[in-house]
Amino acid sequence: MIEPVRFELSARDIPETWYNIAADLDYVAPVLSPATGRPVTAEEMARTMPEALVAQELSREPEFEIPGEVRQFYASWRPTPLVRARGLEKALDTPAKIYFKYEGVGPTGSFKPNSAIPQAYYNKRAGRSGLIAETGAGQWGSAVSFAASLFGMEAKVFMVKVSFHQKPFHRVLMETFGASCTPSPSAETEAGRTVLKEDPEHPGSLGVAKSEALQVAFSDPRWGYTRGSALNHVCAHQTVIGQEALVQMEKAGDYPDIVVGCAGGGSNLAGLSFPFLRAQLHGGPSVRLIAAEPAACPSLTQGRIAYDYSDTAGLTSLTRTHTLGHQFVPPAVHAGGLRAHNIAPLVSRVVEEGLMEAVALRQRDCFEAGVMFARAEGIVPAPESTHAIRGAVNEALRCREEGVAKTILFGLSGHGNFDLLAYDRYLSGTLPDDSIDPAALEKGRDSIPALVNA
Repeated sequence: MIEPVRFELSARDIPETWYNIAADLDYVAPVLSPATGRPVTAEEMARTMPEALVAQELSREPEFEIPGEVRQFYASWRPTPLVRARGLEKALDTPAKIYFKYEGVGPTGSFKPNSAIPQAYYNKRAGRSGLIAETGAGQWGSAVSFAASLFGMEAKVFMVKVSFHQKPFHRVLMETFGASCTPSPSAETEAGRTVLKEDPEHPGSLGVAKSEALQVAFSDPRWGYTRGSALNHVCAHQTVIGQEALVQMEKAGDYPDIVVGCAGGGSNLAGLSFPFLRAQLHGGPSVRLIAAEPAACPSLTQGRIAYDYSDTAGLTSLTRTHTLGHQFVPPAVHAGGLRAHNIAPLVSRVVEEGLMEAVALRQRDCFEAGVMFARAEGIVPAPESTHAIRGAVNEALRCREEGVAKTILFGLSGHGNFDLLAYDRYLSGTLPDDSIDPAALEKGRDSIPALVNA
């Protein structure tokens, strides 16, 4: 008898709404204007976002309807599969049952199109002809480039310089979709030139790339600025992941005791975990939620809860979140998508309320888990996803040590087919482990604004 491994849904099961966890939290801190210290207005936010996205960002409504055109595009790859990792369970000799929600089947190999497509949709309807973005590992840039091509729009991407050189195939993918890709910091913007003047060898950061993208968006209204993570509406868009997983776990006749997601900006983690948290808050089973972040950029485990900018140059509004400071520059680890100095305010709030815990994991330990997973399940995971795998493996090993059978669900946020150079370094023993320069950490924390420190 063949035991079931994949739990599939059909296109009719694609969620009809995005879930907004802000509706279920007692307190959501307002976004503040750095000029006045007062909550920003919808008009101020509309400088870079369509009104529809501004409304989602500020809303406390529990759900937003997914436009039919967006759901039709989703149908090209959604719902994504839920898979029982029986091979990994055997390799670990654990009594735990392990499942993963696989987003790597998406058109650019990750979960990012879940938000890139609706952002392109709303920008197109608002009359913008191009999309501009920053990207770390290249997954958001690839998704924006793809989404722009669907709607006949231009796309321009500022990619963190170290990832631009580490991951050349992500750049090629963006260019294949018709986008231009610039390594950041660059000489194209004042923000980039300022950073290069101080340090010509600056490796780049998501904060710097964000500043460059924003400066271009501010200077030319035809560009619609897109955000790959952190903002409330982006987290909501990603909840199609967890909503599908809830139905699929029921189809498997199971329910997770533990849900693990990798944590950078936070939208992938939110997308998987928030629907399970919603069920818990409304009387459903209790679930232990784990945010697995890199030890090289530990915003949740070493950051302060404060109001801070999301970009290096201080062009964004101020959000209350766990932050390492907008001037923090993390080491050049291969999980480029997790190198954000702060995390989504909604994720931050959930951690602050004790509804989610965070662990910081080292690069080589994560690649070790990624290789183990690849050999057991046949999928090479993205470096970012190896953090979720490592977190799940640690919990499965704890089950083995304690003789307890628990059900673990983790998010496999994307495949690593474009990251084989990183795996080559790991397999050859030349991949360094990550460490934080205390001076860089101190500089980052010192950059947190004193205006409304929380």
